Order: sequence, then structure tokens, then C-alpha cells
Amino acid sequence: MGHDHSHNHTNGANKKTLVISFIIITGYMIIEAFGGFITNSLALLSDAGHMLSDSISLGIALIAFTLGAKRANTSKTFGYKRFEILAAVLNGITLILISLYIFYEALQRFKNPPEVASTGMLIIALAGLLVNIVVAWIMLRGSDVEENLNMRGAYLHVISDMLGSIGAVIAALLIMFFGWGWADPLASVIVAALVLRSGFYVTKSGLHVLMEGSPSNVDTDTIIKTIKTFKEVKTVHDFHVWSVTSGLNALSCHIVVDDKMSVAENESLLKKIEHELNHKNIQHVTIQTETSNNHHSERLFCDIKEEKDDHH
Repeated sequence: MGHDHSHNHTNGANKKTLVISFIIITGYMIIEAFGGFITNSLALLSDAGHMLSDSISLGIALIAFTLGAKRANTSKTFGYKRFEILAAVLNGITLILISLYIFYEALQRFKNPPEVASTGMLIIALAGLLVNIVVAWIMLRGSDVEENLNMRGAYLHVISDMLGSIGAVIAALLIMFFGWGWADPLASVIVAALVLRSGFYVTKSGLHVLMEGSPSNVDTDTIIKTIKTFKEVKTVHDFHVWSVTSGLNALSCHIVVDDKMSVAENESLLKKIEHELNHKNIQHVTIQTETSNNHHSERLFCDIKEEKDDHH
């Protein structure tokens, strides 16, 4: 239960950070989009587009935390925690689409660069940079961007946004001092590349969780070795380890033990294994004990189709 409590505490901190970040980013995104239209700067507009995806991602992340906190029930036995991962994937796909659109727009502008009001562009870009630095600092200080995929996705948005603002500042200076009109679409291409990169990362990580892939913070070989270190365990098979959501990893497996072990000894062994696994980032453990007389496959990873055939 101790873990669950700390999980809820970090979620509370994450949620509070998200609310503050969401308000700041959304407010500034409106200003930046308006400024982009007035100054005719694609770099500002693409940065505003990126900020829009930021505020969407923060909004989705907020909904995800709220839904994720809902209790488990008969139709959702793990609760709604997976929504957080769905949100991350949706967020990543949005980023990829936005980046492709910016690439397309920038190509049109390279062909015929329009007039850009560089002073206005510089002021708005500098203010945008400041906003991003503040939000990134709030997120690093108040939330769990290391472990939580949802928070990490939102944080990566803000960081690439910050780099986008730096690009817009440099482009504005180049236009002001050298009259290089192409600096504006070039800055937006750089922003688009950053957006594409973070979009790809978030989508890939989210899909890995949805595909029940092994959690990145768990070494499967070490886990199997840990279970086998107990002298009572003869073999391990039917082994599965996956993430329900960020920071909540689950494991299930069968272990073969001595035929003469009592129920109490079995329970004691399982408690010890569970305790060890908790220290190795596995929060939810389900282990089935079997005797060597039991007819079963010795395979570590089970083939479900084959298992069905075994029962006939």
C-alpha cells in the first residue's frame, strides 16, 4: 500500500504542475499566434502551432490523470490508467502531423519569402522564450518527468518549444541586421524537425506500452535471475512483464517448487519474491506455484495457442 500512496502523491504534484503550465502556455500561444499573423512570420506561427500542440498535450495529460485516478471496476479491472498512454500516443501523432504541415509551409516560403515585421517578431519570440523557460522550470521542479510518460511527453513539448523560440529569435535578428528573408522559413524547418523528433519518441514509447512491451526501466533477465535465486524455485515459465501505465509495472509467471512444500511455506516464498521484485520496479506481482508433477510447458515465454493444445 505504501507504494500506492506515493504514486498518488506524485500524481497530485504532476496534476498541479500541469494546471499551472497549461494556463501559462495556452495564454501565450494565443498571443504568439496573433503576433505571427500581424508580423507575417512563419517561425512565430509554427512556434504558436507547436504551443497549441503543447496546450492540447497538457490538456490531454490533465484529463488522463483525472481519468487515471478513477477506481477499477468490473469492466476495467486495472482502472483507467491506460488512458494516460493513449493520450501520449495521440499527442505524439498530433506532433508528427503539425511538423509535416510546417515543412510544407516552409517550402512555399523558401520559393518566395514574404515581408516580415522583424522587430515585432523579435519581441514576441523573446517573450515566448521566457514563457517556455518558466514552464520548463516549473515542470522540472514540481513533477515526475523522469518516470511518467505522460509528464515526459508534455515536458519534451515544452523543451522543443523553447528551442523553437530560440530559432525565432535568431531568425528575427538575421532579418533585422542582414535582411535575410529566408531565415524565417529556415527557423520554422528547424522547429518542425524538433517537433517531429519529440512526436516520434512519444508515439514510439506509448505504442510500446500498448503492445504490452517490457518496461524500459525493467531488466527482464535480472528479474528472472532474481526469482531463480530462491533455492525453492526449480524453474520459471509462462513469464510476462508489462506496464499498465507509467510507473506501474506488472509481472505474472508460474514457478515450479518442491512437491512437499506446505501452503504456508508457499505463501512465505511468494512474499519474499514479491518484496525483492518491488525493489526492481515491479509494483504488481502475480505468481502461480506448481509442483513438478504438474504437466506443463518448460518454456519461459508461453505460446498461448500451444498452451490450448496442451490441455486437450
